[in-house]
Amino acid sequence: MGCSVLVTIAANTYVTLMLSSAIGYEDPMSKVNQNIVRLGSRGSPLALAQSQMVQAALQCAHSDLQIHLEIIHTTGDRVQDRPLSEIGGKGLFTKEIETALLEGQIDFAVHSAKDMETRLPDGLALSAAMQREDPRDVFISEKAINLAELPAGALVGTTSLRRRAQILNRFPALQVVPIRGNVDTRLRKMRDGEVDATLLALAGLRRLGRECDGMTVLDPDYMLPAAAQGAIGIETRAGDDRLISMMAAINHENTFKVISAERALLEALDGNCRTPVGALAEIQDDGVLYLRALLADPDGAWLHSTERRGFLEDGVMMGKDAGAELRGLAGGAFFDD
Repeated sequence: MGCSVLVTIAANTYVTLMLSSAIGYEDPMSKVNQNIVRLGSRGSPLALAQSQMVQAALQCAHSDLQIHLEIIHTTGDRVQDRPLSEIGGKGLFTKEIETALLEGQIDFAVHSAKDMETRLPDGLALSAAMQREDPRDVFISEKAINLAELPAGALVGTTSLRRRAQILNRFPALQVVPIRGNVDTRLRKMRDGEVDATLLALAGLRRLGRECDGMTVLDPDYMLPAAAQGAIGIETRAGDDRLISMMAAINHENTFKVISAERALLEALDGNCRTPVGALAEIQDDGVLYLRALLADPDGAWLHSTERRGFLEDGVMMGKDAGAELRGLAGGAFFDD
């Protein structure tokens, strides 16, 4: 007959006829479905802004692609009255999204890369990263232009143990108090007088158009950022070759390499929201990768730092080596506690 036909009938329901390519048949619905992908994201203003950036880049790279946004509410979004370190760490911003990805409810997820756990769940992979925005922190206050100008006893609002440790190590007379919520909520609390100052990521402010007066950008030598801060990570199922290939078109290779070095450092330290770790890898003008890293006591009693320079391709190895050095300086008792 020149072709083969498979017909399945069950409970009076006809399943699509499948014909061989000998007669050039292609199921039109199959092609439509391949052009539809589901993006999972948190519902915060910053998360949505970042998801829209990824969506625009994907549609530019794949003009026939349809992207459906699925908003997923995470535990980190719902619990706003306690620091993340008390309720399970930064994975609380990704857990429900990753569950949806593993169960096939979405096809890929968009995260702030700094919120992603160092060890992803089995079956998932960090497949791409958008070009990194400025990774530095900013100081915001209506009472001072920097931390040094705040009087003793002034309240600095942040739930980041990394920021807390660096502030108290340099300015032990200040008080660091927890402050949760999205960017606008934190700025409002500061302006309402709940705290005298706060620290935020410059990348998030820029993506939301919230750069403001009274904002001072902090040099990394003064306040080392979180690993992968300023980068947008795209997570897929590890074996989904179609999605991984699709994301390759928008992956910024240098960003992916530098945040991989920083994440390797975190992995060596088993770093999470309960471990005050800072890391920043940058590609210098001569092409050398420069990695700075620190590990600190949460109350700022001590701070160990190290740095590495080497080839970009060796970034992951450099991160692991720097992490091992910091682990040795801190001692095993610190991690046991």
